[in-house]
Amino acid sequence: MSLFTIALTILGLSLFETVSSVDNAIINAEVLSGMGARARRWFLIWGMLFAVFVVRGLLPWLIVWLAVPQLGPIGALTAAFSSDPVVHDAVHAAAPVLFMGGGVFLVLLFFHWLFIEPKNFGIVGEKFFSSKGVWFYAVASVFLALTVWFTLRTSSLVSFAAVIGSTVFFITNGFKENAEAQEKRLMTGALSDLSKLLYLEIIDTTFSIDGVLGAFAFTLSVPLIILGNGLGAVIVRQITVGNIERIRTLRYIKNGAMYSIFVLGVVMMGDGFGFETPAWLSPVLTFLIVGFFFVRSIVENKKRTRKRALPKERKKRRSK
Repeated sequence: MSLFTIALTILGLSLFETVSSVDNAIINAEVLSGMGARARRWFLIWGMLFAVFVVRGLLPWLIVWLAVPQLGPIGALTAAFSSDPVVHDAVHAAAPVLFMGGGVFLVLLFFHWLFIEPKNFGIVGEKFFSSKGVWFYAVASVFLALTVWFTLRTSSLVSFAAVIGSTVFFITNGFKENAEAQEKRLMTGALSDLSKLLYLEIIDTTFSIDGVLGAFAFTLSVPLIILGNGLGAVIVRQITVGNIERIRTLRYIKNGAMYSIFVLGVVMMGDGFGFETPAWLSPVLTFLIVGFFFVRSIVENKKRTRKRALPKERKKRRSK
């Protein structure tokens, strides 16, 4: 792996982690606003260390270790940089299992957003799918059935990974929906700052699974995932502290995150089926998709500003 590819991978990972954690940042900011200064400081310092080194460090390492147990704990950490052909063959053999599970998870995450979650309609077709929310479970079921059918022809283990990916999605989705439902309770004084801190860490861990699984579309190197996702986690904390209102004005940034998730999910499933994609593809696609919706948000904000300014200009002209 060249230095350019490593740098591109880390930057792509950090961007993906940042945009996929926008909802998490908004919840964090709103809950932190009702907490004491000491508790906020603890969350922003020690909570960040936990998010970077424990959640976004331990989880990808554990996933690789479970996928390729013969590597052992140290081998799972250094596998991507090993020149040992035995290690290379072991990772190559287990990669489709990891890719298929993560890919199914990400595609289901996108379908849930497209059909069910409230959104600002950024492109043609989103409004239509949102009006057909009742079809989400039918689409998810057919998608999983077809995936299992085609993967059974190649590997029963890869097929089982697809089922695991869907299972993880429905479990984590339940936690997320509960977290959003509990947000109002966290905003009140009914809970202590300690209870709110613990709950924020649980929410952060749940939301981080999207970024961790999506990271495998960029690389199987645990150190690079830790660096990229860790940098993204730091950026999210900074957004939580001082720029959350600016993020709210970017109406379509969530759309960019979700379309990135969908594309990365498709890339991972393709790799799971045996189609090898170049290392630069996932980060480049992420930059292009997020960049498109970022520009779309800026243009929309300018249009809204002009519309608000028109009545004032007309009043000035009439007064003259």
